[in-house]
Amino acid sequence: MNGFESITNVDGVITPTSDARVPVMDRGFLYGDSIYEVFRTYGGIPLFYDEHWTRFENSAELIHMELELTKDQMRDEICRTIRATNASKCGRDAYVRYTVTRGEGPVDLFPSPELVTRYVIIVKGLNDWNPEFYRVGVCLAIPETRRNPVSALDPNIKGGNYLNNVLGVIQARELGADDCVMLNDSGLVTEASNSNVFFVIDDVLVTPGESAGHLRGLTKAAIKTACIARDLDVVSRDISLDDLANTTECFITSATREVMPALSLRLPDGQILSYPEGGGAVTRRVMEYYKDFIDTYLAGNAHLSMF
Repeated sequence: MNGFESITNVDGVITPTSDARVPVMDRGFLYGDSIYEVFRTYGGIPLFYDEHWTRFENSAELIHMELELTKDQMRDEICRTIRATNASKCGRDAYVRYTVTRGEGPVDLFPSPELVTRYVIIVKGLNDWNPEFYRVGVCLAIPETRRNPVSALDPNIKGGNYLNNVLGVIQARELGADDCVMLNDSGLVTEASNSNVFFVIDDVLVTPGESAGHLRGLTKAAIKTACIARDLDVVSRDISLDDLANTTECFITSATREVMPALSLRLPDGQILSYPEGGGAVTRRVMEYYKDFIDTYLAGNAHLSMF
């Protein structure tokens, strides 16, 4: 094998991803009864591995799941999987998604205490985002579908049931956008389909507060730390539809997107807000600060390289 190959590890069995199999009676398949995390590598160094594991443990606790693998055991299995991709010889970085399902059992909503969890590790090349999303910007739209209320499904369960988000992005695409920005039942901004969102409102960098209902993004937290260290304040608060009319910049963030500027945002009434191509002055500062933050992180964590 000379090139990078996507490889999957199912309970220790490592195969090309196209050959990987999970039984149809697995509750992850039947009910979305699973949790997962995604991280990327830079030069083989996993970004925020410890922080991802902490969030993973929190997801497990929130769904009353006992993890049978430790952090170090999961890391060992991830490293075995990465080695099989030929990533090091190709000089390519990896997208790593690790999932634990509640296991295989009867078609019954109640999970038997005798179930044995199953882990699945997918390693592939990083997403090749459209370069225009960075040069010009991504187009966003607010869909009709609202984000699941916190009282129904805690957004900090990073679980396998993403139908709410899937509907949001489908509707955004139907509106001619690339991704969605979802509101909660109170009409407050929460997040994009699988990334956090920031705005510049009255020259202040603002992001939705946790009370609106969204995943605690690790990239979002890193950006806030990086900005504060460079004297750029970040305010977390409720953002309403009325607030959006006063936004002058917007960007979305995730581990694989990093900082992706938004070119436009379509509101529910059809009005389209326009933002500077490639990001405005604040967005570009955030891009720079985040890059510097990552460079510093990598320099201090070279010993964690997975290949």
